[in-house]
Amino acid sequence: MISTRWLEKRKPYWSRLEALLDRIARTGINSLTREELQELGLLYRQIAADLAALREDRASVRFAGHLNELLARAHNSIYSSDKPSASAVLGFFRETYPQVFRQHLTYCLVAFAIFAASAAVGATLTRQHDDFKMKILGPRMVETIERREMWTHSIVAIKPFASSAIMTNNLGVAFTTFATGITGGLGTIYMLTLNGLLIGTIGAACWLSGMSVQLWSFVAPHGVLELPAIFIAGGAGLRLASGLLFPGFLPRRESLARAGTDGVKLLLGCVPILILAGVIEAFVSPTNLDVASKFGMAAALFALLLTYLFWKPAPSATTGVPA
Repeated sequence: MISTRWLEKRKPYWSRLEALLDRIARTGINSLTREELQELGLLYRQIAADLAALREDRASVRFAGHLNELLARAHNSIYSSDKPSASAVLGFFRETYPQVFRQHLTYCLVAFAIFAASAAVGATLTRQHDDFKMKILGPRMVETIERREMWTHSIVAIKPFASSAIMTNNLGVAFTTFATGITGGLGTIYMLTLNGLLIGTIGAACWLSGMSVQLWSFVAPHGVLELPAIFIAGGAGLRLASGLLFPGFLPRRESLARAGTDGVKLLLGCVPILILAGVIEAFVSPTNLDVASKFGMAAALFALLLTYLFWKPAPSATTGVPA
């Protein structure tokens, strides 16, 4: 149990950190002297240890909450001034992101399984019930498919605008799929299920109308990037949900914060993938490029994506080799 004497002994240090943070808020961190910066770092570490001790005592919840907010302010003050350089951004995408993806691969595979199962259900119901595709796709699109016409020709005439709209839509879907993980994963599962049902229904409807080649030759060039990005965003949402539902030995707030950080990192890697997919969907997928070239392009892009995500570079000479 935390004693009153211990609290009175530690409070001056908490007040000193709060005073430094108030000063930073008014005049910026550059206003601190070198000694004060060193003191700030020392206080941050010491008070983090105090917080760990307070969390063990149920009677000290009020003090623990105060220190948690104080340390959050200190963290933001210390690290917010570190502006990411271009080399740091490149380093994240080149080295850090593939590692983050591999660490959370299980979540992405679960997201893929939900999508695939939904697509299978959509395809099965479309083949067995004539009215199901009407409910999912709407009469206008169903009529277009039954006339054996693709609905993508209008993209060709407005490529730049279409590319921007496609990117915006895809990014919106990815961000929504991730963010709705805060509902305990229900929103993420809904988004994956909805998109799976949609593509399964479209695939089956086009197959019934003899349009499978037209459909998949359109989808393949951009789909090999767009769909994995959605699965990754789904994995990010499921990671967020796991932090909320299964905190383990961590306080739920800390567990959720860690899961959110992991999820955001996963989501960030989807952004360039979806941008490239949007460009391809507007400028390549709806064109009259021959089918073999489109599928060949899709295979090459998918191989590059897998290489990027799963290739592990050899350790550099400077890091040494473990004995």
